[in-house]
Amino acid sequence: MKIDAHQHFWKYDPVRDAWIDDSMQVIRKDFLPKHLKPILNANNFDGCIAVQADQSETETHFLLDCAEKNPFIKGVVGWVDLSADNVEERLVHFSKNKLFKGVRHIVQAEESNFMLRKDFKNGIGKLSSFNLTYDILIFPTQMEAAINLVNTFPNQKFVIDHLAKPYIKAGKIEDWKTKITALAKIPNVYCKVSGLVTEADLKHWKIQDFYPYLDAVFNAFGVERILYGSDWPVCLLAANYEKQLHIIQNYVKDFSKEEQSKIFGENAIKFYNL
Repeated sequence: MKIDAHQHFWKYDPVRDAWIDDSMQVIRKDFLPKHLKPILNANNFDGCIAVQADQSETETHFLLDCAEKNPFIKGVVGWVDLSADNVEERLVHFSKNKLFKGVRHIVQAEESNFMLRKDFKNGIGKLSSFNLTYDILIFPTQMEAAINLVNTFPNQKFVIDHLAKPYIKAGKIEDWKTKITALAKIPNVYCKVSGLVTEADLKHWKIQDFYPYLDAVFNAFGVERILYGSDWPVCLLAANYEKQLHIIQNYVKDFSKEEQSKIFGENAIKFYNL
């Protein structure tokens, strides 16, 4: 089964979605399951994981509703306030729905040590008892905190979204490479090859721009802990679905069929308990 392990749905709201600024006109509209399904079909994908893009339980309910009505959505990574006093109660509530697979917080918008706050770590510590994963969305400046966090919770499954957003456009790699390698040494951490094109020069990227970063990730994590994700529709800022997919397909073209199957589905099934 082929799985796109990272994409988003939303009904565009100019207030809630204020992060979609004037330079992002192409994604200033609704993106719903009916828009994605034909794209997945055309590219021979069987399903996807819908990931939160808004810090609200309202959106988590919306994504779960989408998944219940569209069987190709195999799981939801939603948002729950992990810092809240009632976090366990909220996890009980959402875990009643078997399509609720994990939690994410937009940590990239927080200060560098946000993940090390006592209240946030308390929430992270609750996830494994519900068999829930955690998606780590950070910038390279927050990787040190991520290393600290994942070492604190050896029984929690973590996945790094978008390779931790390396500075591809600027060509910076060394510090990021050191830290992504350190993260990969921790066995309960996986990595998504996703969101590449939006970290590059949006209008002028070349496929070769991504290879040093992919080399680092594949050397560090191996094929057992890497998941493919499109980051659709955010990827549309720099590439259509097929173009961003081709970057990864081209990179792994000489891998065995078994290895490609892991990257494009089996690892996602294992990680998210699909």
